[in-house]
Amino acid sequence: MPDYRDYAPWLEAKYGERVYKVPLNIPGGSCPNRDGTVGTGGCIFCDATGSGFQCLPDSMSIREQWAENKAFYERRFHAHKFISYLQTYTNTYMGLDKFKEIVLAATEDPDLVGVAISTRPDCVNDDYLEFLAELQDSRKLDVDIELGLQTVNYHNLVEVNRGHTLAEYIDAVLRIKRYGLSTTAHVILNLPGDDMLDVIETAKIISTLGVDFVKLHSLYVVGHTELGRRYAAGEFTMITLQEYVERVVTFLEYLNPEIVVQRLVGKGPQDDLLFCNWDTSWWKIKDAIDAEFVARGSRQGSRFDYLNGRAIRNRR
Repeated sequence: MPDYRDYAPWLEAKYGERVYKVPLNIPGGSCPNRDGTVGTGGCIFCDATGSGFQCLPDSMSIREQWAENKAFYERRFHAHKFISYLQTYTNTYMGLDKFKEIVLAATEDPDLVGVAISTRPDCVNDDYLEFLAELQDSRKLDVDIELGLQTVNYHNLVEVNRGHTLAEYIDAVLRIKRYGLSTTAHVILNLPGDDMLDVIETAKIISTLGVDFVKLHSLYVVGHTELGRRYAAGEFTMITLQEYVERVVTFLEYLNPEIVVQRLVGKGPQDDLLFCNWDTSWWKIKDAIDAEFVARGSRQGSRFDYLNGRAIRNRR
């Protein structure tokens, strides 16, 4: 068993069998950090697909994508339960009526147990959350909002052109929790400019806010992006694989042990990659993380002791 709260077993325990996340690509999806609303060019690491390289093309409707993807999972994995995952770009960045139409189209199937919606912290609004809370209650679906945080280092958020800083993330999580919805924090642990202190503080902030899930991503570099230009020009170097493993384990040590870990390492698109996972398969990286836990005699939450007045708890 892993030394952290792993997502797949958690889903199976909650729903009684394996559950599969079905990625969906909103037709005509966009981002306020691309169209000039808060910025242009997008995050320096984001490619033209908006991180949707694993999705079907957005020329297909949501219903068409759902039908094709579900059929694949049923055929390949004999799947019976699903989570509808609106993955690409910023999925709450549209008019409320259009958003409702998209979400309702993505949640028609009776085999659904939940819906996950990927978005930005500065695109979380009460009107949209109210609709999602009503959907959760009426359809008995678990609704999760996946927020791209990446790091709590607000100087670095500016450097990578996120278009928001830490305050917007905190506001978004607090609003989501008030509506009884769950939230996932998307975190990159090897951003250039971040160090171990940033890793630890990111785990602390996520834990303090009561986030439900965390999704870790190792930074990959795609050509034809600003990050790709900087990488090719030698303006920064990646940390080593061992350093990444140490950051992951340290992050998890400081993380609330109740938070479910959806992913430890990501992967990039097959084309135009300049760097991805140290040319190492994801399962070998996972094995290295497991080995580091064993070497430390550690586990998720082993350093989760910093809340509720740590400095005075033993003086009463």
